[in-house]
Amino acid sequence: MRQTSKGKIVTKHKSITLLIGGGIAAYKCLELIRRLSDLGIQTTPVLTKAGTEFVTPLSVATLAGAQVHSDLFDLKNETEIGHIQLSRQSDLLVVAPATADLMAKAANGLANDLASTLLLATDKPVLMAPAMNVRMWEHAATRRNFKTLKDDGILFVGPGSGPMACGETGPGRMAEVEEIIGAIQEALLSKISSPKLTTGPLAGKSVLITAGPTHEPIDPVRYIANRSSGKQGFAIAQAAVDLGADVTLIAGPCALETPRGVTRIDVESALDMFEAATAQLPCDIAICTAAVADWRTQSLASQKMKKSDTGLPVLELTENPDILKTLSAHGPQRPSLVIGFAAETENIIEHARAKRETKQCDWIVANDVSAKGDVFGNDQTTIHIISDEDLITFENISKKEASNALLRRVVDMINPAQVAAQ
Repeated sequence: MRQTSKGKIVTKHKSITLLIGGGIAAYKCLELIRRLSDLGIQTTPVLTKAGTEFVTPLSVATLAGAQVHSDLFDLKNETEIGHIQLSRQSDLLVVAPATADLMAKAANGLANDLASTLLLATDKPVLMAPAMNVRMWEHAATRRNFKTLKDDGILFVGPGSGPMACGETGPGRMAEVEEIIGAIQEALLSKISSPKLTTGPLAGKSVLITAGPTHEPIDPVRYIANRSSGKQGFAIAQAAVDLGADVTLIAGPCALETPRGVTRIDVESALDMFEAATAQLPCDIAICTAAVADWRTQSLASQKMKKSDTGLPVLELTENPDILKTLSAHGPQRPSLVIGFAAETENIIEHARAKRETKQCDWIVANDVSAKGDVFGNDQTTIHIISDEDLITFENISKKEASNALLRRVVDMINPAQVAAQ
């Protein structure tokens, strides 16, 4: 293993078994195989019957430089119990695209084809890259299967959110090749048979975190945005995983690496983030650090808007859905602890307290984002944790320290005895 000049992790002399499911996103696997080969990672391809409808065995075998496996009852291989050997010969099993069908089979222990049999027989870590229609991703059955698989220790990368081949828009797009490669590298470097941390004061708790900005498109090239870097939310996600939590991070557009052990869902707009966040319910804890745009344009121009002698264009705005307020008032699916963030430029404490009452969340974490506060993109911050009971301030600390301070209070509320024992 070595570090490149850009700091990217490169894992040499490692191998994966790639299970290619039946979805339009299967075409991305051709590029994935090629890129993995460039990194010195050997790929053993397994192509489902449905997968052959989207990519050919010849193209997969040519890029992988290896035989494509597809038949559970292959006479030559099965004389040596080939499916058992195949399930364990690599360092990692990767499922991409992980269709709703493959996820359902794995979650329920079904084994009626080669791919599902390998998932049941393996003793190696498994990484899935889900890809499906947005309604399939949001269906209650898929949500149950997703939770079951995560509880079983399966790693996930994506899905992202955006337009799909079916014409609909929302979460369900397979992660991009670069993201999948990053997740593969993290899994290969972990050197553990199960990627899930089962100990720690937050073990068994599901934590939803939103982070970063949102981009609200005006026309095909312009958008409304803000200066949020996402650093605080990403730091909280890593700290929560380190405490044993099962963390899903919904990230707006930001150039940050996925924290180790975190399931990341990339989104662009406030509507995307709203759909992705509500789809994660029920969960135990929600921490909304994202700087979500309050407004979006009433309509999106189909072409780039041009300068005109007739004057400036008029942008009609409409209000975006309130993610924090929705999570705080979500009835029986409401997380037991909802924490919001308030980025203020004046009267920091007063405005944050008013926001907490309006949003009906349990805690608000306030910070100063005026020119004086200048926390956007920086590694240092000052936070004020506001609840019904008290106000606690941590001044001029790193965002990592702020994350640890916040989660210590979370653990203290959930299990005070564990904090006292530490």
